[in-house]
Amino acid sequence: MLKSDHQVADLKVLSGNGPRAAVRELCMQFAQATGTAVDVQLDVNPEVVRRGIAGEAFDVAVGNPSTIEQLIAAGKVVAGSLADIGTAGLAVGIRAGAAKPDLSSVEGFRRALVAANAVAFPAHGASGLYFAGLVDRLALTREMQGKLRPMPAEDCVEVVARGEADLVVVVATRMVGVPGIDVIGPIPEALQTKIGFAAGLSASTKQPDTAKSLVAFLTAPAAAATLKANGVVPAH
Repeated sequence: MLKSDHQVADLKVLSGNGPRAAVRELCMQFAQATGTAVDVQLDVNPEVVRRGIAGEAFDVAVGNPSTIEQLIAAGKVVAGSLADIGTAGLAVGIRAGAAKPDLSSVEGFRRALVAANAVAFPAHGASGLYFAGLVDRLALTREMQGKLRPMPAEDCVEVVARGEADLVVVVATRMVGVPGIDVIGPIPEALQTKIGFAAGLSASTKQPDTAKSLVAFLTAPAAAATLKANGVVPAH
């Protein structure tokens, strides 16, 4: 079980938004298998780092590998506990039922961006930073002026579902399970990047054995089917 409003969690997971669907599902499976209540708290990766360094209590951290490495450097995650979960690339989403642009080539992707009135992307985090750089790389900075919509991570996909932006470019896992969104597909392979996800053990957890078990559960080969179903290419 994941934590209910009236239940004190046995473990707290501080997780980046990228693998949210997979992390929630795997933590639910872990809870059902062990009877351990798990509180999954989602935030952008920089906030996961900030909250951890500020001293917020947690048992397991999940995020981009650099997020876990920063927490290790700050002494908040156990050195040597970083465990790779998997990766995901960037993809494009549109409002459900809207016409789907052709993303099969770099030129098609460029045309889709230029034709849009508004393109959403996360203002912070790995995928948003990569996409902002990609606009420069494609020499589209001038043409996209006024069209780019850097959004809070928790609303970068939902804004498209509401019809307030035409496209969202974000790590593919972020769109899993969001109602009102059609995922067109990945950005062209020539432009693609892989966003990594990893887990680490809190240096101050009061339940190190249970927390270690959760890290192992998230990264085990048995998690592969759930990871794949939620857009993550498993590391194992």
